[in-house]
Amino acid sequence: MPLFILNISFAAVFTLLTGSGRIGIFLFGFVLGYGILWLSSPLYKDTRYFKKLPKTLNLITYFLKELFVSNLRVLWDVITPGHISRPGIIGVPLDAETDLEIFLVANLISLTPGSLSVDLSEDKKTLFVHIMFLENATAARTDIKNGLEKRVLEVMRS
Repeated sequence: MPLFILNISFAAVFTLLTGSGRIGIFLFGFVLGYGILWLSSPLYKDTRYFKKLPKTLNLITYFLKELFVSNLRVLWDVITPGHISRPGIIGVPLDAETDLEIFLVANLISLTPGSLSVDLSEDKKTLFVHIMFLENATAARTDIKNGLEKRVLEVMRS
């Protein structure tokens, strides 16, 4: 059984045993299960679970922060009389190689308000992104490469 499924099962059993259906109890059970599995990690051969889960949480945290900040920027642009948006389309060279990696990067960009993945080059090396607040194209490319794409690749390749 994969360790993630085992950890989810442990959290579900913990939640049932405590008699509570709250998400906080489930998350506590998940963290407790992760700790127990980590302590018993010498029993598991060739597992990437203990490296992949922290990187996945890092990606989720980064995405939620970006989502919150971009929501505020779009909200401010909508409620103020003078528009501050400077839309533009940039090409972002990708280090992502597989279709799944490209799919995740493109969709996480599109889920963030104020940015939209528009197209992918024929050779799958460049992703074209529409950005609502484009101040500096080079800085925007760097933010995508060193922020979202880097974290997606860490999760997918670990």
